[in-house]
Amino acid sequence: MIVTLKALSALLTYPGEELKAAAPEIAPALRAESLLTPARLAALEPLLADLAAADLFDLQERFVFLFDRSRSLSLNLFEHVHGESRARGSAMVDLMETYRAAGLEPTGSELPDHLPILLEYLATRPLDEAREMLADAAHILAGLAERLDRRQSAYAAVFRALVELAAAPATAELVAEITRLPDDDPEDLAALDAVWEEAMITFGPGAGPGGTAEAGCPASRETLARMGPVAARPTRPAAPAGTNS
Repeated sequence: MIVTLKALSALLTYPGEELKAAAPEIAPALRAESLLTPARLAALEPLLADLAAADLFDLQERFVFLFDRSRSLSLNLFEHVHGESRARGSAMVDLMETYRAAGLEPTGSELPDHLPILLEYLATRPLDEAREMLADAAHILAGLAERLDRRQSAYAAVFRALVELAAAPATAELVAEITRLPDDDPEDLAALDAVWEEAMITFGPGAGPGGTAEAGCPASRETLARMGPVAARPTRPAAPAGTNS
């Protein structure tokens, strides 16, 4: 078990009493595993302190506004790659098969490409493999870190830590593709309501090209290697889902 990835996954989940109680234990666990540099560990301290000390309702409200009501900060990685295209459904099926091949079955309401779920999976893999998969998504992680920096959010440190763990640095051109679209406004309730008017994508059998899921179990890296920048498209805030976590 890669404790660092497990801990970073926890930091990106909807805050609850368990996370608040565990927050003081996260920094010692990260230091003990020694996968992050001292500078990166220090950058995480403001978030850890806030999670431990702040009012739970305030923490939850902030999380929802950042990650559930801002599409440009979505924790669903394929959102930043495929948008609402059919290719997203195929990639989702492949990623789910990757989890199942490792003996894991994601539970709950989140999609397979939800970053905390991916990190839970990577925490069970060999370190080199986990680093390679993070490298495939490094431009997305770096782009999200930049967007969070613009909002002066302590959550940016989590994404910087993930970029540091990746086997290769994020390509500047790909990061620019991710960040060039404007940030959306979580206060724009009209745009939020419009989300429910959009067609839903089905992730399951028949979601792949031609209406059928791809046969077999793809290698993990092949799935995330598809993460090229999505073409410019309108942004809209994601529907609040934090209370389901």
